[in-house]
Amino acid sequence: MADRDPEAIKQEIDVARDQLAATVDSLAERANPRRLADDVKIRVIGFVTKPAVAISLVGIGSVVVFVVIRRIRDR
Repeated sequence: MADRDPEAIKQEIDVARDQLAATVDSLAERANPRRLADDVKIRVIGFVTKPAVAISLVGIGSVVVFVVIRRIRDR
């Protein structure tokens, strides 16, 4: 094994440490629960606001309301 300059080794360690810190910061940001919840919220809102989905939800909601009212009246 060739002898390496201690200063070069120190610089390599510093670079590796900086890269590791950047990676850990990136992973922490990706795993942030608030950011994950916000991403899910945005996706759900985007999905629900599609015309076909919105119309289907209105139809299902109407049927549920009708069934509930009918069951209450039949008591």
